[in-house]
Amino acid sequence: MSTRKHILEARRLVVKIGSALVTNNGAGLDHAALDGWARQIATLRQEGCEIALVSSGAIAEGMQRLGWKKRPREIHNLQAAAAVGQMGLIEAYEKTFSRHGLATAQILLTHDDLSDRQRYLNARSTLITLLELGAIPIINENDTVVTDEIKFGDNDTLGALVANLIEADALIILTDQKGLYTADPRRDPAASLIEEGPAGDPRFEAMAGGAASSLSKGGMLTKVLAARRAARGGAHTCIASGHEPDILLRLIRGESAGTLLHASDSRLAARKQWLANHLQLAGTLVIDAGAVKALSGGRSLLPVGVLEVKGDFRRGEAVACISETGEEVARGLVNYGASECRRILRKPSSDIESILGYVDTPEVIHRDNLVVRTAH
Repeated sequence: MSTRKHILEARRLVVKIGSALVTNNGAGLDHAALDGWARQIATLRQEGCEIALVSSGAIAEGMQRLGWKKRPREIHNLQAAAAVGQMGLIEAYEKTFSRHGLATAQILLTHDDLSDRQRYLNARSTLITLLELGAIPIINENDTVVTDEIKFGDNDTLGALVANLIEADALIILTDQKGLYTADPRRDPAASLIEEGPAGDPRFEAMAGGAASSLSKGGMLTKVLAARRAARGGAHTCIASGHEPDILLRLIRGESAGTLLHASDSRLAARKQWLANHLQLAGTLVIDAGAVKALSGGRSLLPVGVLEVKGDFRRGEAVACISETGEEVARGLVNYGASECRRILRKPSSDIESILGYVDTPEVIHRDNLVVRTAH
């Protein structure tokens, strides 16, 4: 039996709760269930965990408030239901978390927010700041403005993208099933629960071919695909039943419940691999010998070590760091655009605010966003 070491050591989590759980299978919001999750999350916060909550249920709650028994197909009706339901959903979360001493924040995202680099960084900065402040971000897709062409498709996918966005250690997907089975247990009594396996195993996709419920857009397949996506950023995924008592506490404390789909690499290792192999470079920073030595020793790149800026890149884009002899030393994601880098190069970090009028970070490139290309 698995020790669930991956989940036991997780400290930054994304928890995704499905529509059937939030709305008690469509019969209005299940306030008792919401309070139970808030209580568990409050306990985990006291134990040092940072938690972002991706919650479905806005459309389902809107349908209930509007008296609709069947999920509409028309986009304008779906968006109207989302607008009505989001009010009740967020109000309910705000009240129940406040009873446990936690502040909440509403975050509505679209695909554009995560595909545009600048908006991606802004969303990431906001979410991480909220986590550091101890608040619980309540995240949903902005269903009132998106169209089919730009939708995430389901909140399982959104949960995986948020896990990558905030560099979470784990994604926990709560559903109305106990986990991933070898076949659909509703149709095959011989189906058995898969306790653990690699997130990238293609066999799991075939096993997860069940249909979604009338309330949700995703089935088990979307959860398996979400786990594979989360694993690319080093996050492990656990799929478990939200009907089981204290399921979040039990999972984080290492109990073998649900299905654990683990990432093959650590979060940092996965990020380094992505930086090294999958980015086109937008510019170049020429760095001095001291900076070359610092980067080779696992340190961040500070503005004092930058001698020259080449190219016209934006904050968050990938650049090469080269020595004075023209050899590429490293590459990474910059915290400042090219024009800003030119103004602060060869300056100590303490001067950034007086030069730019603000300070984002003291590093031009943080060591977690750097991969060293050659040894020196």
